[in-house]
Amino acid sequence: MRVTILLGLLGISTVYGQIQDPFEPLWPPGPGQPVVPQEPSAELTSMLSQIDPKRIEAIITKLVSFGTRHTLSSQTDPNRGVGAARDWIASQMQTFAATSGGQMTVSTPSYIQPIADRVPFPVRITNVVATLKGSTDPNRVYVVSGHYDSRNTDPNNFSDDAPGADDDASGVAVSLELARVMARHKPAATIMFVAVAGEEQGLFGSNFMAETMKNASVDVQGMLDNDIVGSSTGDDGTKNPTLLRMFCSGIPQTETFQQVTARANIGGENDSPARELGRFIAEVAQNNATGMRVQTIWRPDRFLRGGDHLSFLRNGYPAVRFTEPAENFAHQHQDVRVQNGVQFGDLIEFVDFDFTAGVARVNGAGLWSLANAPRTPRGVVIDTRQLDNNSTLRWTNDPQAASYEVVWRPTDQTFWTHAIPVGKVTSVTLKLSKDNVDFGVRAVGQNGMKSPAAFPAPSG
Repeated sequence: MRVTILLGLLGISTVYGQIQDPFEPLWPPGPGQPVVPQEPSAELTSMLSQIDPKRIEAIITKLVSFGTRHTLSSQTDPNRGVGAARDWIASQMQTFAATSGGQMTVSTPSYIQPIADRVPFPVRITNVVATLKGSTDPNRVYVVSGHYDSRNTDPNNFSDDAPGADDDASGVAVSLELARVMARHKPAATIMFVAVAGEEQGLFGSNFMAETMKNASVDVQGMLDNDIVGSSTGDDGTKNPTLLRMFCSGIPQTETFQQVTARANIGGENDSPARELGRFIAEVAQNNATGMRVQTIWRPDRFLRGGDHLSFLRNGYPAVRFTEPAENFAHQHQDVRVQNGVQFGDLIEFVDFDFTAGVARVNGAGLWSLANAPRTPRGVVIDTRQLDNNSTLRWTNDPQAASYEVVWRPTDQTFWTHAIPVGKVTSVTLKLSKDNVDFGVRAVGQNGMKSPAAFPAPSG
């Protein structure tokens, strides 16, 4: 009797005299097959193998050579300042575009930022954008970005050196190297390789880009931000050369109170478009072709920090942020100096070029898989009008999808566990209770590639 009561208090049940694990599922796995991660195609594997740590080293070395890339620094000096960095990045992108047979174009959109916090005088903010036009679905867009501006301890000190090797020449190197490798290829959807300005002063460049795209109704299906992706070594000396953090925001900032309430009522807090994007990238980018592991973190960003993906999230676009596994804050936002025997400053000697190449491969796997799969299904709903133990889902047909599959997972699981092929239909009823699991619908292309899942809204 005493033993039985104790086990009950511990939440452990007994079955035929044996102790049952309280965390073991108490119901059958249900219909469908276990989700198998999508493997990279031969074309993608070849592209990823071309990402070169030596070229990444050369890019970061050149960007550091400009001394400072502070937003307020010179825009006319050919050798020092943000203008020299801007022009060099644009020239590199033009070189890549020249190999693309007209598929890639380069632009430098800009605007004058008025006086604001960290902007004591009006300054031109210029982004550098290389656009690889999609071959069959050019109006669907994916963005990969790093910021080319830098800073030191004083956010308004635009005179002294601010090498910015890790923050964020490393992220710019990811964009540049992917643009070089992919320029000769033809994705189905459009990919934009971007270096934005003004991040350290207030996300100005990315906000300008995201708002411009929103106002033009550009269909941005995913934005990948690379910020501080150059080091595999933390401040305690721990090395994680194959681990990359990916921050994925929860409830969208653009949802109304009614939308948030509806999402919460069906337990959809963990299924925002940004988190579905993150799930997709984690699935396609952890394999032998990248040699990397992706740690998904369910929050928008680190505490007290923010990156350019936030500008896209604020404008209703799915976006994630990549950052190295453990930061060394002595090498970020610091004047270059030695203090008490410790070297401060964002110097190139602290960058791991092989690691940054791995980050580029993760981004490349995600981008190419996104751009060559069908778009994420739209109009997905789950019928909640009656009490039953089945689940009926409906969605809008996409002519470019060859078929669809329903994915599901127990509500206490992070990633999709099962997939059910349902063919080229726009509705399906499953003998699986909507009360017990979370559902998603993803499109499958003629090439077998699968889109990110769309989480269903309740349909009353």
